[in-house]
Amino acid sequence: MAPSTKKHASGRACVVPGGFTEISLKFTSDSVATHKLYVKEHKVRAQTSHRPMDRTLFLLNVPPYCSEVVIKELFSQFGSVQWVDLRDHPGSSPESGPKLSRFFKPAEKQGFKVGYVVFQNAASVSAAKSHPHDTPLLVCTEQRTVKTGVQKWIEQYTQSFCAPDKLQQVVDSFMEDYDKRKAEEADRQKEEAKQQEEEEEGWVKVSRGPKGTKARPHSEAANKRTLAKESRNRKRKELMNFYTWQHKNMQKDRKFPMKVFHLQARHVSLVSSEGDGSSQAWLDSYGSYTFCLFSRNCRPKEKV
Repeated sequence: MAPSTKKHASGRACVVPGGFTEISLKFTSDSVATHKLYVKEHKVRAQTSHRPMDRTLFLLNVPPYCSEVVIKELFSQFGSVQWVDLRDHPGSSPESGPKLSRFFKPAEKQGFKVGYVVFQNAASVSAAKSHPHDTPLLVCTEQRTVKTGVQKWIEQYTQSFCAPDKLQQVVDSFMEDYDKRKAEEADRQKEEAKQQEEEEEGWVKVSRGPKGTKARPHSEAANKRTLAKESRNRKRKELMNFYTWQHKNMQKDRKFPMKVFHLQARHVSLVSSEGDGSSQAWLDSYGSYTFCLFSRNCRPKEKV
């Protein structure tokens, strides 16, 4: 964000476009260069409990050497600070990131960040916004040493190692909770199995499942009956498919002698048109014989 080109009177707050107030930072008292922080009262449509709008100050252009501890100590002069949250992008809540163990944290992105400072009193937000722009806040003092460069990298690298005894305590505690949950789940399943056993009349107790699903008995005897029923239905379906195939073949067998009869009848009719009445008698006898074959669903072994 480009700073305003207007000259502001000394001892007053500098307000830049966007409603942000400019606060100057100096790393040490001997530093010549200053860094600009831009603060604004936090205002969003959806209010959250961890960031109340009347007590939260929104920060832009937070430098990498300013940690949450440093920001908290810097703004403590305006009032009691409840907590500080630094993020890579505005709007992200603390619960949005992955929940990992304190021994296994994802690597933090290096660069400028945005921050949220939550005060205990709403008057502290107005006091921070009224801070004079020509009075810089000191980051590194004798009481508060801030490491940068190689010293900061060495400190971060040393802190990345976890103590084996502390890690073992966390693992043991987690495994104890896990075993306890598994034992409770096993006891619960046993109780449900006892409640779902078959009664003397043959009824089976079933538990109500999610909406839209059929309740199914969970006892061993009921499961066997269900599997046997499914097997019977499968065999009946296969038998019906076989009957369908047999019916199709039967229709083919019936159509074959009728085709032969019609072809022979056509040939005999052509011959009888020029011959005597013996051809018509042979045609009648052949037709009756073919009809008998058709009705019995069989074919002649020898040609007539």
